[in-house]
Amino acid sequence: MKVSGSVDVPLCVDCDGTLVRTDLLYEALLVLLKRSPHKVLNLPFWLLRGKAYTKQKIASEVELDWPTIPLNDAVIALARGAREAGRKIVLATASHRRLAEGIAAHLGLFDEVLATDGDQNLSGAKKGELLASRFGVRGFDYVGDGRRDLHVWSMSRSAIVVSSSAELIEAARGVSNVERIIPRSRPGVAEYLRSLRLHQWLKNMLVFVPIVAAHRLGWDAGLVNAGLAFVSFGLCASAVYVVNDLMDLESDRRHIRKRFRPFASARIPLWQGAVIVPVLLAAGFAIAACLPLQFIGVLLLYMLITTAYSLVFKRQVIVDVLILAGLYTLRVVGGGAATEIVPSFWLLAFSMFIFLSLAMVKRYSELLVTLANNKTTAAGRGYAVTDLPVLMSAGTSSGVAAVLVMALYINNPDSRSLYPTPEWLWLVPPLLLYWVARVWMKAHRGEIDDDPVVFAIRDWQSIVVVILGACLFVMAANA
Repeated sequence: MKVSGSVDVPLCVDCDGTLVRTDLLYEALLVLLKRSPHKVLNLPFWLLRGKAYTKQKIASEVELDWPTIPLNDAVIALARGAREAGRKIVLATASHRRLAEGIAAHLGLFDEVLATDGDQNLSGAKKGELLASRFGVRGFDYVGDGRRDLHVWSMSRSAIVVSSSAELIEAARGVSNVERIIPRSRPGVAEYLRSLRLHQWLKNMLVFVPIVAAHRLGWDAGLVNAGLAFVSFGLCASAVYVVNDLMDLESDRRHIRKRFRPFASARIPLWQGAVIVPVLLAAGFAIAACLPLQFIGVLLLYMLITTAYSLVFKRQVIVDVLILAGLYTLRVVGGGAATEIVPSFWLLAFSMFIFLSLAMVKRYSELLVTLANNKTTAAGRGYAVTDLPVLMSAGTSSGVAAVLVMALYINNPDSRSLYPTPEWLWLVPPLLLYWVARVWMKAHRGEIDDDPVVFAIRDWQSIVVVILGACLFVMAANA
């Protein structure tokens, strides 16, 4: 693909939002937060010394994984075509020189790199003045994507606008000759909802378990409280998912499916993720304030554990699945706190074992994908494909332990106070055992897509098992 014009006129290309579909400063800041979170505490002091100094400090602390950075293929093709035509290609960016030279070296397209360095933040008018002093006013073409580039376009011979904004395109036409428009789609509502992983809210149905197990479904106030707890947990959990996506950009981009997530694919700008998180948390805790104080304590504990999981424990073998199982069980505890119903030992023991089994299904499925892609270790995890037999053994054992807990509960004399005809419940353990065995069989065949919850929602046999189990409990509860 070629750009019209003399070969003597260089093509200058912006980086953030133009050459790459992300922002290198935010990418570097997230890597720093993930690998050295204590250093991010210096950010306010760096900002006091200016943007250029801040960019220099952040860039000096990190190394970006350049092959995973999402690129704008249309801009790459444009620059490659101009280079083949004999034109000089210049990367002119407000990103720090260290980062700019990193992406330039990775692509091998640029003859020169002009970037933020020293005390000068090369953005807007400063970039336009520098390019004009190097190549002359109207002596270069410029590819940009935002209003800050209007200063540069005003000094360029022609403008290539990477945007779908009619307002920006019209403004660019007012200061330069717009030679070409490269559309850039904006994220829609569906993308934002996908980033919240609303399907994962089904896990928060666990807050209703205590009120169901206590046979108090007719208690209206309790159902309202459980409903509020459901929404509160959902909002906070969505905030955690966004944080996880921001922290796992590199590993997600190397994953066969996760690379299509809204933040990993750069369909939603990273800075918007940083805004979404506090909004979700504020809404979640505002709802929690309407519930008993102990629920707020459980929610704070949930947030503390999930934050530690995202920053540290996600990469710790076995510890990660234990924490995942604990977080599932904590939802049950949260439901009890919201309704002031204390979950029984049997309920908590069953929850821990069954959710540990499902957490291991998740890791097992991820490792199968890793193996299918001829890799030995899972990206962003501490597991290797040689761990597959161990995960299956431990996971199936946990599932069987959950069935055993269920059987012991049925045989417990105290259960007769809730179930006058407990004989019906003896059909529950074989039903549950069938489901656990089937889930692991499906996982072993590679038919579960990383998340057993998503599988269960779509699997008609899992739905039938849930319905049959519910019917058995109802029949046991009636004399």
